[in-house]
Amino acid sequence: MTSLLPASPLLTGSPSHRVDPEATDAELGRLVALARQRGARTIAVGHGRTRAARVAAGSLSARWEADGGQVLATVSWPETAASWLRQATRFAAAAPDIWVMTGPPVGWAQLTRRLLASTDWRPDRTLATAAIGTREALDLVGVRRLDGLAGVAADATTWTVSDGQLIRPAHRPCDSSASFTGR
Repeated sequence: MTSLLPASPLLTGSPSHRVDPEATDAELGRLVALARQRGARTIAVGHGRTRAARVAAGSLSARWEADGGQVLATVSWPETAASWLRQATRFAAAAPDIWVMTGPPVGWAQLTRRLLASTDWRPDRTLATAAIGTREALDLVGVRRLDGLAGVAADATTWTVSDGQLIRPAHRPCDSSASFTGR
């Protein structure tokens, strides 16, 4: 389902849009658990080309495969490109149960805009890391266009996009001896 969108200018973003923090163990573990909760057996991993994004993608893929899952594709994208069409086409063509994305917001937004304009990729079948789960990052694409996108913050709490809003459930202290089951 390809949607026709007007051409959009390249994004530059603020300096905070170029930050790509290291993903935490808790964040990556929760991403794997969240994908499992959604019934996924296969994933495609997309990532920016920063060191932090490459490490997160590699660690996530290793965890997924150790948990018995299959990684159908790993696709990286640059922060700047002519159109991101090649990367978007490869990422969407993998047709996994769940797509997982990590990387700095500007490159992610450029790729995501191309995915929305040129492929059958669906935000509601996509999970993302903490760097992407900010209102500022989501606004680079248009939060209203990302309904169903979900992800995990560095502290392993989840976030989701619903009706044009970034929803972060209230953080509740939990007993560290209990298993984490809440969103």
